[in-house]
Amino acid sequence: MDADTLHKTMHALLRDVSARAILPYYQKLAAHEVIAKAVDDVVTVADNLAEEMLAEGLAKIIPGMPLVGEEAAHSDPSVQDRLSGDCWIVDPLDGTRNFAKGQAPFGILIAMAAGGEAHTGWIYDCLSDRFCVAHRGKGAFVNGEKITARPTGESPPVAAVSLIFMDPARREAVKAAIADYRQVDVPYCAAEQYPRLALGVNDVSIFERTLAWDHAAGVLWLNEAGGKAARLDGSPYRVDEWARKGLIGAANPAQFDQLAELLAALPD
Repeated sequence: MDADTLHKTMHALLRDVSARAILPYYQKLAAHEVIAKAVDDVVTVADNLAEEMLAEGLAKIIPGMPLVGEEAAHSDPSVQDRLSGDCWIVDPLDGTRNFAKGQAPFGILIAMAAGGEAHTGWIYDCLSDRFCVAHRGKGAFVNGEKITARPTGESPPVAAVSLIFMDPARREAVKAAIADYRQVDVPYCAAEQYPRLALGVNDVSIFERTLAWDHAAGVLWLNEAGGKAARLDGSPYRVDEWARKGLIGAANPAQFDQLAELLAALPD
């Protein structure tokens, strides 16, 4: 299947999953359809149904390709061992925290990876039908239009920092380090945060937890757009290093370097 056909097929699949597995439950979830997985982390019936439908649909696109889904990995952490080889990486409902509250944003994230590196990614907004696509070396696209990442142009730059998974000492140190930035709330949804970094809404973002299903597609897409997403030391993000902490996304390499220098001065 050529890349254009693949992207069209994926768009149709994501629209179908959104329409049949996710949107019917939006603002209609019963209490028993929301289950706590951990502190500040929930799963809904829509997450599980969407992952099942995506697994079925992706198996038709590339039969036999291993799949690493967020919910499957939660049930069986050994599923993440597949991340070192050829695999699909699936977040069936990114932004579940928002979705469970009947709020936007939320979406679907899918990546294809080989040898621990994502080479193709899709970011889908279920409510707006915004469809972001990236293929390594081919650029980044939004609804079929090639885009180039742009900063906000604001002074000071705009920072959206995910503090939720940092320990208290780290949280306070990071907040102090970026005191000169204009700090804004994060959307609690990587499917929204990565587009914000390329579309002139935010300049930089810091992520503490870097699970593959949250970041594989977004890191690839932002880098292909001409922004920069990488580890705090500048090394590339790898999907098979999912337990490693710390990731910066920025609208351009200069803003990445500036923030990375500030964070490098923090104590370990």
